[in-house]
Amino acid sequence: MTDTPTATTSPTPLLVLDVVGLTPQLLAHMPRLQQLARSGSQAPLSTVLPAVTCAAQSTFLTGTTPAEHGIVGNGWYFRDLGEVLLWRQHNGLVTGDKIWDAARRAHPGYTVANICWWYAMGADTDFTVTPRPVYYADGRKEPDCYTRPPALHDELTEVFGTFPLFHFWGPGADIVSSQWIVDATRHIMRTRHPDLALCYVPHLDYDLQRYGPNDPRAYRAAAELDDVLAPLLDDAQTEGRTVVALSEYGITKVSRAVDINRTLRRAGLVEVHTQDGMEYLDPMTSRAFAVADHQIAHIYVRRPEDLEVTRAALDGLPGIAELLDDEGKKAHGLDHPRSGELVAVAEPDSWFTYYYWLDDAKAPDFAQLVEIHRKPGYDPVELFMDPLDPYVRLKAGAALARKKLGMRYRMAVVPLDPSPIRGSHGRLPASDEEGPLILCSTPRAVTGRVAATDVKSLLLQLAGLH
Repeated sequence: MTDTPTATTSPTPLLVLDVVGLTPQLLAHMPRLQQLARSGSQAPLSTVLPAVTCAAQSTFLTGTTPAEHGIVGNGWYFRDLGEVLLWRQHNGLVTGDKIWDAARRAHPGYTVANICWWYAMGADTDFTVTPRPVYYADGRKEPDCYTRPPALHDELTEVFGTFPLFHFWGPGADIVSSQWIVDATRHIMRTRHPDLALCYVPHLDYDLQRYGPNDPRAYRAAAELDDVLAPLLDDAQTEGRTVVALSEYGITKVSRAVDINRTLRRAGLVEVHTQDGMEYLDPMTSRAFAVADHQIAHIYVRRPEDLEVTRAALDGLPGIAELLDDEGKKAHGLDHPRSGELVAVAEPDSWFTYYYWLDDAKAPDFAQLVEIHRKPGYDPVELFMDPLDPYVRLKAGAALARKKLGMRYRMAVVPLDPSPIRGSHGRLPASDEEGPLILCSTPRAVTGRVAATDVKSLLLQLAGLH
């Protein structure tokens, strides 16, 4: 790789908005972003497989595929640890030359603010804000965030309050978290003036997964987010910033949950161990198991001789469109050692559950909690309170009371029924209308189709550094 030539003029400041789930269909309900596209430019964005947050963002920032940067999903099986880990935060997991590395070669002293893009911790950015709960010694988990420099934490908390973690994910997820993130971005832009400001706004993730992309509540969420973004866009215009708004994926309508681990267990491939009457996945001894991640599932097969029996167990399972082997992974830029021996891609109307128990009475206690770090796969049902439990709100209220008293509590409100989910993502989109897009405030900056791997070079070009 050749170094980027050193720039002799000041770079053009940029604001990059990751508007999760934004599609042309939703843009029609967002007049302020529409205005930005009309006065600037707009194009379809070809995403990566899997089309999920961690993989897509890492591709935007490195210009490489998951096969190169190593982020093969929102989590994977760490073979050396014998554990499935999702939503890790250390930037050291992302291999490759990041956009700020290239920018600083061209313009020493180039400054970057990362407000809630993933893998923020440990990154060589100047200003960092990322969700990070307080994990107290007695087991309590309380909302908070991590910042760099450290003094930024108290500054943001004093002005905007504690980071609203329980509005960022879970049954209470709503516009409040995106509002806080936008406010923090405006504050950092106004007080620190970074050359590049990265801002992640998650609001469209919520109601689109809950109700589907064609539901009136999805359109209302889009309009709501557009209103929140308007002051930030005004600030960017006042400061002379070029604005890029893009999305990682489009959320499509689904109606079928695929219990891939239960299928593997019935075939004698998944192992569990039991404690206190609850079953826990035992990945270290399982012959094969799946790490479910929306519409993608990495299937880890412990011994080569079990590969064909694993494939046979899943062959014909309703909801699976493809099983990628080594050649299939290579074709999709997913041939990395962290990937499963097989990768399952769901049908357009389907998504994968992480469930591995066969009797709900033996489900682990974390199954009904918002517990993104203990579940061996992604669980969108955490967006709901259990509709079959008539006392669910009373339980939630009692748990909240214990929390306010500083006592340990369990917010066991998540259903074990996946059927309410109406939207998902992860597979490549069937059409541009259902897929992600990229907008830029600069006319003719984006024309035709933009590949996710080209976003990094596009941003450097817009900054005048490429």
